[in-house]
Amino acid sequence: MSQLLHHMIASGPRPVAPFSHAVEADGWVFVTGQMPTNPEAPDAPLPEGIEAQTRRVVDNLKIVLGGIGLGLEHVTMARIYLTQFERDYDALNALWPSFFEAGKLPARTTIGVTALAVGALVEIDLVARR
Repeated sequence: MSQLLHHMIASGPRPVAPFSHAVEADGWVFVTGQMPTNPEAPDAPLPEGIEAQTRRVVDNLKIVLGGIGLGLEHVTMARIYLTQFERDYDALNALWPSFFEAGKLPARTTIGVTALAVGALVEIDLVARR
């Protein structure tokens, strides 16, 4: 195994806990779960609703991936955490395919949780392959 690369993206979202934005090992990239915060105004209120928060989270994931020369087309697996699973699952499913090329969705697990940092409705982490 090659040496681990720990990535912090200068333009990326402000971490809500101690972590690297991504860690890379042998071409695999593990991206920390991102929140629906605005990197340009990290203390601003979160967007309202699951669709707006999901878009913001995906934008943040794209910033992290872009900071290491990757994009959503490199994503192999996504884990999505929802605080209001029964309410928001269908809306998330309707929106999710719009982020990827048709027929090329990553593997995915969606989990209902009791709470997320910063009061978010959604958090998403990724595994990508360089």
